[in-house]
Amino acid sequence: MTNGWIDIKNTDMMLIMGGNPAENHPCGFKWAIEAKIHRNAKTIVVDPRLTRTAANADMYLQIRAGADIAFLGGLIRYALENNRIAKDYLVNYTNAAFIIKEGFKLPDDGLYSGFDPAKQTYDKATWNYEEGGDMAGKTAVAPHPEHKAAPAQPGTPPPPPSLPPKTAYDLTLQHPRCVYQLLKKQYERYTPEMVERITGIPQDQFLKAADLFTSVRKDGDMKKVATIIYAVGWTQHSFGTQIIRTAAMMQLLMGNVGRAGGGVNALRGHSNIQGATDMAGIFDNLPGYLKMPSPTDADLAAYLKRITPTSAKPDPWDSFNYWSNTPKFAVSFLKAMYGSAATKENDFAFHYLPKIDRNYSWVNIWNDMYEGKVKGIFAFGMNGVMIGPDSQKNIDALKKADWLVVCEIYPDETSEFWRAPGITAEDQKKINTTVYRLPGAGFAEKDGTFVNSARWLQWKNVAVPPPGLARLDQEILATIFLKVRDLYKKEGGKFADPVLNAAFAYSDPYNPSLSEVAKEINGKALADLTDSKANVTIKAGQQLPGFAWLKDDGTTLSGNWLYCGSWTEAGAMIQRRGTEDPSGLGIYPNWAWSWPANRRVLYNRASCDLDGKPWDPQRRQVWWDEGKQSWAGNDVPDFKADSAPKDHMGPFIMNPEGVGRLFVPLGAMADGPFPEYYEPIESPILNPLHPNQSNNPVVKRYKTDMDKYAAPGQQEYNVVCTTYRLTEHYHYWTKNNPMNVQLVPEPFVEIPAELADRMGIRGGEKVKVSSIRSHYIAKAMVTRRIRPMKIDGKETFQIGIPIHWGFRGIAEDEGKTALTLTNQLTPTVIDPNAFTPEFKGFLVKIEKA
Repeated sequence: MTNGWIDIKNTDMMLIMGGNPAENHPCGFKWAIEAKIHRNAKTIVVDPRLTRTAANADMYLQIRAGADIAFLGGLIRYALENNRIAKDYLVNYTNAAFIIKEGFKLPDDGLYSGFDPAKQTYDKATWNYEEGGDMAGKTAVAPHPEHKAAPAQPGTPPPPPSLPPKTAYDLTLQHPRCVYQLLKKQYERYTPEMVERITGIPQDQFLKAADLFTSVRKDGDMKKVATIIYAVGWTQHSFGTQIIRTAAMMQLLMGNVGRAGGGVNALRGHSNIQGATDMAGIFDNLPGYLKMPSPTDADLAAYLKRITPTSAKPDPWDSFNYWSNTPKFAVSFLKAMYGSAATKENDFAFHYLPKIDRNYSWVNIWNDMYEGKVKGIFAFGMNGVMIGPDSQKNIDALKKADWLVVCEIYPDETSEFWRAPGITAEDQKKINTTVYRLPGAGFAEKDGTFVNSARWLQWKNVAVPPPGLARLDQEILATIFLKVRDLYKKEGGKFADPVLNAAFAYSDPYNPSLSEVAKEINGKALADLTDSKANVTIKAGQQLPGFAWLKDDGTTLSGNWLYCGSWTEAGAMIQRRGTEDPSGLGIYPNWAWSWPANRRVLYNRASCDLDGKPWDPQRRQVWWDEGKQSWAGNDVPDFKADSAPKDHMGPFIMNPEGVGRLFVPLGAMADGPFPEYYEPIESPILNPLHPNQSNNPVVKRYKTDMDKYAAPGQQEYNVVCTTYRLTEHYHYWTKNNPMNVQLVPEPFVEIPAELADRMGIRGGEKVKVSSIRSHYIAKAMVTRRIRPMKIDGKETFQIGIPIHWGFRGIAEDEGKTALTLTNQLTPTVIDPNAFTPEFKGFLVKIEKA
């Protein structure tokens, strides 16, 4: 979230898409209700189903699953055509005025400039800013020496294009190649008629929703603010990242980012998903979102040069470019990893880090296992068979593995993949995978932190001890690590240095205290440090008060720069429970700790005008204090403290431009600098915008014998299917709990009443849902919460299936399920940016079981 749960109460307008917080985040949804009660905030819900969230909305629109970019692109067009934009914010706080290189082409035919059909990738050289100065009133950029990266060393690949330090710009927004004009051109095709053809939302309904959402900027009003709220209904598509980008662009156009009650707010599906990504629970990041090393990084200097951005902005403006501190973050991380073994002489043990040469994302790991390339896997709190996609492929992949280690609190489908329906006793004899089951501890049986959607680090205490032989996760992991290290000590091995030299100086190395780990993640001084300006000294060994103290010379240690400040010499900020809220905005600065720097709303400099005065004085977050010549606020200013408004420093301090990106330059997005609408890989129609390029062109289909995809227009699989969660169940875990099983005892499929009538299906009868890959059997829940739709003139039905049931359960579940898995239906295909599978829109057929 750019903002946070409680901040939702400050909004005047909510657009909720790709999420169902009333049912999946019921505690958090209370803040949306607070906004409705106390601010008369309006709510628009756009969803394939009439959910409980939709039942609380002022306006509900039913959309075809996966058509979100068409809807949001239409919103952008409406805002631009009706001047429902924040003009000063747009010009000064976004890259709307930046001019794009000549040769850049918009995707009228479905393809941006630079597409290579053989490789299914783009050469992104034209996706860049033109170098130059003020181009107001000019149509051609004066000749300017092009900014080029330093030449590569012999035998190494050429360096990628870089952003120019001085970008050409036009503050009048009239230059034909400025971002603003290109944006208008990009979305002029997203007419109400086109939105209706793609999404199934009638034009009159769309126009009412567009008018309502953009009404916060009616007649130039800048006091009101709108928020956009989403969840995995947006991320789980082959273009999921671009859906979220479209929402961010809409919020930038309307000046809603950085403001109380505004932002783009992701509802995380588990209590610590945010913490997992912060701490590098993804293959291409190190903790704190530092980029992973590449085999082309010859040394630490080359790595830091590659990943550290340099400013790119109009010459008169200023940019904080906070990622320029990357060397401080990276070296401090290396010191946390390797301690005294990380020295200046050995590049701070940079070469101990793995260097990735390919995509190791979730689906690719399982695909590699299916192809025999991955021989074993550790599955901790992760039920890979149930998660999918294409669960049968994952089951068959595990059959080919040499070993599998599962740490769980219950036996699950992954640890018992060899007992999946259809596998006979004779088949089991042919499965040579050795399975190790380790009894772990549940969340209530261990302490540590959860990091919620609002970026709050909150410490929790142990409620009950682990039962029986169950052990804490860190004890299991530490034991494995130490035994592996002992083997290296005794037997040696190829490149043992990273294992032998890893810093592991905990009081009890076989069961490290998580408070010690938390302090290590925060970081400490390794030598005396002095801030002469503030006249403050931190002694060697003391906890650091914040990431501004991090150094790139090896005198500081921090496991994650974002969390620096969470456990200081003053104690554990994450254990605080202060309920003071002086501003009334729900900031609660003394409750736990929010990264970064206990800041509750990101980019909050944008909550003020150019002079540093809040757009809305009634919701003051930060402001420029002329007397003190510094920024002050109810929240922690997300800005350089002494940068006066006259310096024109951009509020989006993590971007090298200092401003929000309507246009994403160069390689930040794999599939386009603006979002373009593409059909899901399985779709009932060809893309009305460009039928010859229906799908995302850089999305690759997998090639194994298990990977099958239904083509558009075929008649067999013509029903759109989406998946979702229930309030009463927690993913694949609570089917082991009798009380949850009693609440919703058996699986079901939501089927439109009109489709059921046509097929002679009655509520409670068993139905068989089949995709081109597999089938799923459950009872029919005939409903009017999903209605038939007209998609490009063609009657189209949608169904919905909860994800929770599998072939593992308990006695209370016996005989109530067909032991089929929802994700047996889903296709193996991923978003090209975040690599998330497309669970939320695929094709099936339905029949009586």
